[in-house]
Amino acid sequence: MTAAGAGADAAGGPARGRRVILWRHGQTAWNLERRFQGSTDIGLTETGVAQARRAARLLASLKPDAIVASDLSRAAATAAELAALTGLDVTHDEDLRETYAGEWQGLTHDEIIGRYGDQYAAWKRGEPVRRGGGELETEVADRAAPVVLSHAEKLPQDGTLVVVSHGGTIRTTIGRLLGLESHHWEGLGGLSNCCWSVLGQGARGWRLLEHNAGTLPEPVLGDDD
Repeated sequence: MTAAGAGADAAGGPARGRRVILWRHGQTAWNLERRFQGSTDIGLTETGVAQARRAARLLASLKPDAIVASDLSRAAATAAELAALTGLDVTHDEDLRETYAGEWQGLTHDEIIGRYGDQYAAWKRGEPVRRGGGELETEVADRAAPVVLSHAEKLPQDGTLVVVSHGGTIRTTIGRLLGLESHHWEGLGGLSNCCWSVLGQGARGWRLLEHNAGTLPEPVLGDDD
């Protein structure tokens, strides 16, 4: 991909470079219950829809060039709010789904701690863990990061891509694109519902420009906690 800073924009100034906005879906009932969703298809609450509409107004002002989203309904419905404002089509891709976590899915945070305490602690230490017999974080990055890169490569030189996905998938994708070792990915804090992170394409690769952005801080409620 062309490095940022090469060339100039239409006004004659330095090129800004491509940007990728990774946007987490709005609130679900399972988020409120601190119940692990994983790849289970859970829809947005009324609050989640309102969050998506509000965030979409902010993101639309950034004039995105393309939108790609997980095909799970909570992400697809969030993406639809931005599509309605921008007129862009949404490309849905199952490789942007949240981490499959097997027996953890549907359990509350307290139930996971009670039944899988050692596994949970190992995951938090950054060890490779198949939570509930599901995917490794590196396997999530293996499927999601190439989707993001493929769509980013299609952008104009200073274009912006919005990726609508899930907390865990976004965190692992950011870690992979930044070139961080997987045991450091936990150092990237979780995303609140309908908040986003921004990556910019720099001369030496992708850089994290913003993380968990929105407006006022909101609690992180979800699988990545």
